[in-house]
Amino acid sequence: MQISEILDSELLGEGLIPTLQHAHDNLLVENPLTVPYRATTYGQLVECTYLRDMHDLVNREAELSDGIRLVPSGMAGILGVKKQQQFAMHCDALKEEIKLLSEPFKVFDFDFWRRPDSSSETEMHIKTTNDGTVHAIISWWLLQLDSEGTIFYSTEPNWIRCPDDVRELESSSNSSDNWCDHWKQSVWFPQSVDLHVLKDEEVHLHALHTETSISYDFKTLNEKRQVAHVDACTDDFQIVLSPERNALYGDSSWRFLMLNAIEKALRQRTDPLCLVADDSIFLAIAIARLSKSSNVIPLFPGLGKKGLQYLHKINLLVAEPFYYGNDNALPWQNLRFWKERTLLDSILSKDVLIMPCKGLLKVCAMYLPNLWRSRCCLKEVEGFDHSIVNTTLGACGDLPLTEESPFLPFYVWQCGETKILSETATVLEFDFSKPMSSCSGKTPIEFRESGICHGFVLWIDWVLEAEDNTVLSTGPDKRHWKQAVKLRENYSLCP
Repeated sequence: MQISEILDSELLGEGLIPTLQHAHDNLLVENPLTVPYRATTYGQLVECTYLRDMHDLVNREAELSDGIRLVPSGMAGILGVKKQQQFAMHCDALKEEIKLLSEPFKVFDFDFWRRPDSSSETEMHIKTTNDGTVHAIISWWLLQLDSEGTIFYSTEPNWIRCPDDVRELESSSNSSDNWCDHWKQSVWFPQSVDLHVLKDEEVHLHALHTETSISYDFKTLNEKRQVAHVDACTDDFQIVLSPERNALYGDSSWRFLMLNAIEKALRQRTDPLCLVADDSIFLAIAIARLSKSSNVIPLFPGLGKKGLQYLHKINLLVAEPFYYGNDNALPWQNLRFWKERTLLDSILSKDVLIMPCKGLLKVCAMYLPNLWRSRCCLKEVEGFDHSIVNTTLGACGDLPLTEESPFLPFYVWQCGETKILSETATVLEFDFSKPMSSCSGKTPIEFRESGICHGFVLWIDWVLEAEDNTVLSTGPDKRHWKQAVKLRENYSLCP
């Protein structure tokens, strides 16, 4: 008998197939008992503006009037999200923004009781249910735990109706009470961003799975009409962005805020020597575009200490701040900018202008029932003590009094049911005009309404320009950044 739980949101990403192959080759008898018995993946065509924003930077820039183009003409593939990859996401948060363009369709079956193939392909003809543009395929899986077909677990979003062939089965379809963070839905972005369909049209979809991933390819006439959108760039020359950063770089409000702050800084400097002290492609290109007399030096990976010896008397130091690899980090990891500023202190001019000039660590109390429940400590499950894994899994709720819950990074807007209960307070202020120094602070929390407080959410607001108090907020109402969540050991009614 084999029992396994080698599953991620896409199903295959944690090595399910090679693990099953090894088990069947070396450990199992023929036709063994297995739990789970079978897994089936499903997909659905959807239209959603935000999902389009997460992968289509070229067309979004074309709609803007600021004149900044991060993607050169004819080179659409040079900057963007990783191709042929699915991204885990809580799609329920987009329920009101999603237009369904098809019924759910079955993609692959994986039988745990027999040795799986390393790869497989399938062709599907999907009948569309609405006019629209296919911005993404949302995928999920249905797990059949027993061979009789009486126990099921599904990661389907709660707004997607279960396919006809499993509708009457006892499935654990997600509701707000079942929200969990360990398994989400998967989002796949098509190669063509203008895949228009009409109601009752038949879309030819090719699906392929490898040992660790599932990908799709449209074979429709619509896509053939869009061949001109595809360029010759290869992955070797692609600068890969997360979907959230791709959406940010095309956000007109964010660009307006950044460009206004940059233009004001440039007006205060003649022939500036500007150092971009993070990995921001946008700032490097924007400053070069806005000031023909400026000398712009990006501190991208590769410049390093040897490159710094050629720098002298920098009078404009800028950052978003953004650093590759920090997309899933806690917000204060981007205070690396302050560290970089400190290391550069000897080559900064006395009147150097620094943007952002300050960072404000903000906090608010929140109602987070789904997140708290999903991170709750394990105790006894089916008669077995599971408490030994709480530390490893990062459990927070119901911790012993001697232990303290960690700070965890989350997109709060995707955390199920949420509500802000307090006013926003400032915990710490970081002054980037001065070298880095240790600091500490505390602040009272003023509740604006009664409610169950499950924890506190923290983030950094970046003061781009002090005189006009131009502030870039990365708080819980923003989709492009993760916030830090500190769940309480035991929730209570507050105030």
